Amino acid sequence: MRLDINLASQRYEDARQFWLRWGTGVALVAILTLGLLAFTAMNVIYARNDRVIISSLRAQIAKRDRDKATAEAILNKPQNRTIRDRSQFLNDLIDRKAFSWTAVFEDLEKVMPARLHVVSIHPEMGDEQRLKIKLVVAGESRERALELVRRMEESPRFKEPQIKSDSSQLNSQTPGDKVESEIIAFYIPVLENTK
Repeated sequence: MRLDINLASQRYEDARQFWLRWGTGVALVAILTLGLLAFTAMNVIYARNDRVIISSLRAQIAKRDRDKATAEAILNKPQNRTIRDRSQFLNDLIDRKAFSWTAVFEDLEKVMPARLHVVSIHPEMGDEQRLKIKLVVAGESRERALELVRRMEESPRFKEPQIKSDSSQLNSQTPGDKVESEIIAFYIPVLENTK
């Protein structure tokens, strides 16, 4: 019988195995750390460039605001008020003239459900120069008007449609019309490319 006795003062350790395991792990962590540091440095450089661009754009906005304030001050002088009022009146006329009844009716035709028809339509310029349409429709039930609102919501031409009021039409000239609904929506016309 043979006995293996280790007479060394310290226990045997396989150092090569230790350095292979932990050295590889430390090297991977070091590479990952270097990658993250490089990524952070690039983002700092990009952020600095973005700050320069933002400050340039803010300076342009401030200059345009000053130019606008100067122009408004000139227009608000008593001797220029008649010209300002006339130009505003003409601009409003041009905006109204740009309204295309044909385009509105084509867009309405695409979303109008069966057994519902337009009684009246009234365009007006709303807040922020958005075109608001007041539409009165008549049909056999309120569900038809709700279906029109749902379809208008899905259309790219009508924004924020809503039913303002409903009324029963017992004495209607058109047979089958029992409910009349007023719908309000913002209309976004197609802008044609001008060359």
